[in-house]
Amino acid sequence: MGFADAQIAKLMGSNEDAVRAVRKQFGLRPFAKRIDTLAGEFPAPTNYLYTTYNAATDDVAFNEHGTMVLGSGVYRIGSSVEFDWCGVSAIRALRQLGHKTIMVNYNPETVSTDFDECDRLYFDELSYERVRDIYEMETAGGVIVSVGGQLPQNIALRLHQNEVKVLGTSPEKIDAAEDRHRFSQILDSIGVDQPAWKELVSVADAEKFADAVGYPVLIRPSYVLSGAAMNVAYDAEALRSNLELAASVSPEHPVVVTKFIRGARELDIDAVASNGELIKHAVSEHIEDAGVHSGDASLILPPANLSAEVLERVKDIGNKVARAFEISGPFNMQIIMQKNEQTPDHPDLKVIECNLRASRSFPFVSKVMDSNFVEAATRAIVGEGVPKPVDLMKGSDKWPYTAIKVPQFSWTRLAGADPFLGVEMSSTGEVACFGKTPEEAYLVSLLSTNGFRLPAPGKSVYVGIDDLTETRIAQKVAKHFAAAGYPVLTDSEATAQVLADGGVSGVKVIKFDYDNRRTLRDAVFDSNIDLVVNLAKLRPSDKANSNYAMRRMAVDFGIPLVNDQRCAEMLVDALEALPQGTATALYGSQELNIETPVDVKSWQQYLDMRK
Repeated sequence: MGFADAQIAKLMGSNEDAVRAVRKQFGLRPFAKRIDTLAGEFPAPTNYLYTTYNAATDDVAFNEHGTMVLGSGVYRIGSSVEFDWCGVSAIRALRQLGHKTIMVNYNPETVSTDFDECDRLYFDELSYERVRDIYEMETAGGVIVSVGGQLPQNIALRLHQNEVKVLGTSPEKIDAAEDRHRFSQILDSIGVDQPAWKELVSVADAEKFADAVGYPVLIRPSYVLSGAAMNVAYDAEALRSNLELAASVSPEHPVVVTKFIRGARELDIDAVASNGELIKHAVSEHIEDAGVHSGDASLILPPANLSAEVLERVKDIGNKVARAFEISGPFNMQIIMQKNEQTPDHPDLKVIECNLRASRSFPFVSKVMDSNFVEAATRAIVGEGVPKPVDLMKGSDKWPYTAIKVPQFSWTRLAGADPFLGVEMSSTGEVACFGKTPEEAYLVSLLSTNGFRLPAPGKSVYVGIDDLTETRIAQKVAKHFAAAGYPVLTDSEATAQVLADGGVSGVKVIKFDYDNRRTLRDAVFDSNIDLVVNLAKLRPSDKANSNYAMRRMAVDFGIPLVNDQRCAEMLVDALEALPQGTATALYGSQELNIETPVDVKSWQQYLDMRK
């Protein structure tokens, strides 16, 4: 226990490195002690270590000079078990190459903190001070910062500037990719397209830029996890408030305002490069429209709607970015695909983000493609046994299966939070499943999430929309459930008329008193609602909004919620694609098993289908 260097520096009006220098002059350093796993009854010679100043000797000799891998820390929105898989895969790859390994992480829920996974495990914080202490004590051979998510990335440049050997992609290049302004300049210099952008100088300049390119615009702070403080502004008032929030969340780095492109699709490219050369890559397609954070998006691999020409262009972009940033290790990009009216067969591809680290989808693409991307990235990072370049996407349109990854949310644990999908991440996990078709894979994945189920026979479906919802999709979804025998309810006469115009008759309007919690539950259950489909596209500014209240009501009462129009359309397409009579339980007018409507196969069985 005690004060960190950064705390002392703040109290003394100094800086962390100056405090560290004085501390080392006095010979003050933490000692490495073993965690006693046997409560003192017997000797416990484990490699499970921690650092403390409350000691006079170390419990281990520092003669292995291992390679350090920084983990992801606590599980939270934006950082979950996906990064733990990446850390463990990196450790295993290093051990295969004959390296002694040192894992630094402090989450007991992870596999990376199992002391038999690495040669030495430090159960300690992932701060600049502590990582540097461990590095110097161990005289480590180097540090890997690109498999633990955003936390290790944030300290990479400082470690590099203070004589810590950071392996793989240079931290200066990592900093250039994290800095929105520098990143955009580099993309311009290599001829890679991106949405119109401007670095924030003042609120007035931001408003002038937004007026020039047209609202909506996206506010993008630098060095943040899971889109924190990233927001879409549809007017000047929202722009001003969102700029203040972005500046407060990331005050040391610039805020960039970009044109927000509506109605486009988003692509993810997960890739590995060595010395600027692309080794392998995977291209996944989002089901949701662009504007939903990639961590909350449903990913399709192989993509269902991309031509070979688009896949080749995405690969070319990956090659250009890998060369420009001299990447050695993993990286991930998000690309907007927008229809070009002048060249319909040649859509515009615009890069919106690039992280020079492993992403949440690395485990997903590795499993689907039966190729461990982190193992290849680790070999590229240390420059040993680097695999030859291979195009894993070639011929993917002929694969006999599709895999889809869908988000898992924990809205019930976030009292009052709006169950709305936007540019800031909200999901706490994910589920991925295989299927013979995209529709089958999506339905199985969705049913595998906690809290979602198909509506029981005789129950009702509650539908909500706003001015930005595509009328065609709302009508299609309502029409499907009405035809399947479900009464369709809505909360306004205007919505009922929209649905009626699409051929959905008998839509009943029910308005709930959301403020009266005492009567709301009875009113909802008396209406027999067993599915809420809220397709509103505009995030409300306050909790008085009826669409917010509808979504929150579904979460609070344990009613399955579909809160994106593309996902709702995909769900309907999946249900309509199911064969008749696959089981005995009724889904509407069809004889379907509403819990497991398709055959279940193992991962290996699907992979064997490609042979």
